Amino acid sequence: MNPQPTEPAGPAHRPRPLCEYALLADGERGALLGPDGSLVWLCVPGWDAPAVLCELIGGAGAFQVAPEDAWHVPGGCYRDGSLIWTTRWTLAPGVVECRDALAVPADPHRAVVLRRVRAASGPARAVVRLRVRGDYGSGPPLRPRRTGPDVWEAAHGGLRMRLTGVTTAEVTADGELRARLALPEGESHDLVLELSDRPLGAPPSAARAWRRTLRHWDRAVPDCTALPAARDARTAYAVLTGLTSPRTGAMVAAATTSLPEHAGGARDYDYRYAWLRDQCYAGLAVAAHGPHPLTDAAVRVATERVLADGPALRPAYRTDGGPVPDERSLPLRGYPGAADRVGNRAGRQFQLDTFGEVLELLAAAARQDRLDGDGVRAAGTAADALAAHWRRPDAGLWELTPAWWTHSRLAAVCGLRAAAEDIEVPAADDWRRLADTILDETRRRCVHPSGRWQRAADDARPDAALLRPLASASWPRPDGAPMLGATRRAVERELTADGFVHRFRRPGRTLGDLEGAFLLCGFLMAAACRVEGRPVAAARWFERTRSAAGPAGLFAEEYDVFQRRLRGNLPQAFVHALLLENAVRLPRDAGPDGEE
Repeated sequence: MNPQPTEPAGPAHRPRPLCEYALLADGERGALLGPDGSLVWLCVPGWDAPAVLCELIGGAGAFQVAPEDAWHVPGGCYRDGSLIWTTRWTLAPGVVECRDALAVPADPHRAVVLRRVRAASGPARAVVRLRVRGDYGSGPPLRPRRTGPDVWEAAHGGLRMRLTGVTTAEVTADGELRARLALPEGESHDLVLELSDRPLGAPPSAARAWRRTLRHWDRAVPDCTALPAARDARTAYAVLTGLTSPRTGAMVAAATTSLPEHAGGARDYDYRYAWLRDQCYAGLAVAAHGPHPLTDAAVRVATERVLADGPALRPAYRTDGGPVPDERSLPLRGYPGAADRVGNRAGRQFQLDTFGEVLELLAAAARQDRLDGDGVRAAGTAADALAAHWRRPDAGLWELTPAWWTHSRLAAVCGLRAAAEDIEVPAADDWRRLADTILDETRRRCVHPSGRWQRAADDARPDAALLRPLASASWPRPDGAPMLGATRRAVERELTADGFVHRFRRPGRTLGDLEGAFLLCGFLMAAACRVEGRPVAAARWFERTRSAAGPAGLFAEEYDVFQRRLRGNLPQAFVHALLLENAVRLPRDAGPDGEE
């Protein structure tokens, strides 16, 4: 290797379609990597801390490694069953690769970015660009200074940075480090970036860090070869693992904030928090495949939060269990079509269905003999909360104005039935009676004249959210089957476009006008068809929804059917969870064809 000073590496990262980004994550934080080799999103020390790399949303800060020759075609893929990403640039004279990961096991106070550049075919010349600024790019720049033969360090306030692997570089007035790497064919070179809110200890060995990281992912993700879409199922496991804190067990809903669900609209949110419902979805999906630490983590978090807050349970928390901060705007340009926003108002809402989802999760743990005494007590607390509050209007799954949402009541029914069946407690009969009471009143108020379920007591429209409880194993059958079919047909007739499923229709607006199709809903449709005994239709909805993934295999929350683009924060955990659950259940539960 022959590092040399270099001229500026070119303009800062230019935003790309969301499907082109890959995720690196270690459970404590996540980074987004663009096809130009730029890490453009990373928060330190944890998920909802201020970003120190945030060119993704118009702030300062990025870490780029890319070919010096701009005449290239980028590509890349994950190492199967991991969040280790290799970008591969094909140039006219050869191929350059860069393998990237956040080192694991993770330190809660120190992010370690591993980057290994390799001249795969022909010699390689690569440029390095590093710019770090705290507080979403508004803090003073960290100006690196050379402290060793190939070590550069900087600090300001509580933020510390160290880059190892660059011998010669220039540092601009605004603190950007720029360098060039030259590698003979077949050789590789390691770069290690550390970012921390505490003093840095000894630099890590790149080789050792890579060995530990590879070993971690080999152990974290189980074999999925018996499942359809096995590679996507393993990616789902990796995403859910990467978004789950190994310390607290809490899983963030997504790695990012302020990525638009509709260009130019106001639907830009911060999903770097742990939604209990989302984590229950993930725990249930993994439990369907078999015992796994991800289900144990979900049970642990649900148990702790329910016992701590009881009927005052919040739908979302910080990963340390603290309250989600109120929303505020950032003075940044933002990802195109979005306004920068951090914090989330959902942290103060009442969402009744969360109690039902928690009960289903605890019941699944009990079936696997993995529910302890605290979990049993949490089930009792959740059931008591439903008994006291099921008549109360709530914000529901979609976090809207409080109403008597049908989905919330049906989720409560399924949760109570599952808990009564699988958790051995004296109150089980009381839980069954409560489920029947809620169901009877919901039938009285929320059944459409056509014989299907409607959105709410005062809203006759269909809603794709209803497919979730209707497809649950705890939904009463066979008497509930006709309403499942009627509801599923109404959703398919009124809420689908080109094989994708929307949440609900807005009065006076064209479907897809204000938001994209919800990928969660596409997988719910697949599950509903499976339960109806229509395996071909289930597989068709599954494969169509799965096709919305970007090249990295990641899903956002929404998909713009007409522009064929992902919308919203990336990656969305509950979409990956429902992909996994469908992959597990489709082959096992496929019944007689009985198709249309």
